[in-house]
Amino acid sequence: MARASARHILVDSETQCNELKQAIENGADFAQLAKENSSCPSSRDGGALGTFGRGEMVREFDEVVFSAPVGVVQGPVKTQFGYHLVEVTDRQD
Repeated sequence: MARASARHILVDSETQCNELKQAIENGADFAQLAKENSSCPSSRDGGALGTFGRGEMVREFDEVVFSAPVGVVQGPVKTQFGYHLVEVTDRQD
């Protein structure tokens, strides 16, 4: 069974999500931005979500985590919770 580890930043607006992605691309620390900006409880862990299997997250999130390259920030990814930046940190297919 496919398993992945990922971290994310959850915000309310696509604009803020794009601004944070640009900051990361310009060298800002993902974990620090998660702690400062993410509305998810995972923010205290730098956005780390731990390891999970296919189908354990909402569909839009799941699709990104199990298809995106490891270590490349993806997003904005819109779900019913808001807008996410997602980075797959490990995956075993």
